[in-house]
Order: sequence, then C-alpha cells, then structure tokens
Amino acid sequence: MQKDKDYRNIDSEDQLLQITLDEALQIFSQPKVYKRGGGNMAAKGPLREFGTDPVSERPVVAKDGKFGVYVTDGETNASLGKGDRLEAMTPERAYELLAIRREAIIAKGGPTKKRAAKKRPAKKKAAPKKAAPKKAAAKKTAAKKTAAKQAAAATESPAKPAPVITDLNG
Repeated sequence: MQKDKDYRNIDSEDQLLQITLDEALQIFSQPKVYKRGGGNMAAKGPLREFGTDPVSERPVVAKDGKFGVYVTDGETNASLGKGDRLEAMTPERAYELLAIRREAIIAKGGPTKKRAAKKRPAKKKAAPKKAAPKKAAAKKTAAKKTAAKQAAAATESPAKPAPVITDLNG
C-alpha cells in the first residue's frame, strides 16, 4: 500500500482486495517494520562475546549486520560460513574465521588505508596579467583596414579586361 511517499507491506494479495479504509489507516498509523531490524545497526549490542583474540589481543564479538551475522575484533570482520551457526560456534572457530579473513586481506594486497585529510599548502595568487603591447594592437587594426579595403574592392564593378593583341606575323 502507498500513501503519498510512504509504503507499507500487507500480508497477502487477497488482503489488498479486501482491505477497508479504516484498516489501511490503522496500518499506516503503526511505525514501519524493517526486515533486518532497521535503522541504526551500530546502536545494537553484540549478539555474543567470544573472548580475546590471541592474534590481535582484542575482544571478539558476533554482530548482526547488513549482510548477515559476522564476527569482529573491532578491526577485522569475518562473515560466518554456510555451515556455521552462531549458537553452536566455539571461540576457537571465531578466531579461526578472523585468521582466514586476515590472510585473504593480505593476499589481496593488504588492508585498505583510510585516507587522512592532507593539508595542502595555500595556493599562491598569480600576479595580474600585464597589458598587451601596443604594437600588437596596431597590427590588428592594420589587418582590419586591409581586409576592409579588399572587401570594398570586391564589391566594386569588375574592370574591363584589357584587349589582347596577338601578332599574327610573328
């Protein structure tokens, strides 16, 4: 259903044909429900804690993110495999997933570095341009005058060609 730019899901297509105005208004009065728990994922606490990672010496926790459940030590994130279930996962398996992820990152060329804002030196203001020499301006006006003379000559009536005299004797 849609009301202005606001959308809501209903249970079935049959409900779409049978819903009344009062029922629709009641659905729109309720807050939106998102599939993955909605808005701010960072505000959620960890789903489970595993202890301290022996490599990074940071606490390892499981979280629910945009792409599903993952384990993290705050620096490296590793998705759970297809056969992994969070309820049955041991701390050793969580550390193993993080180690595999670190190896994959190194194989791809290392971690992506966050770009720090570089301070650039202030740009020097360019000196104001000097006026063009007067000679160049004089040349341009002379060229314009010459072009004007040629145009005027072209518009005048063409001169009669001089008669050609040929000497047949010689």
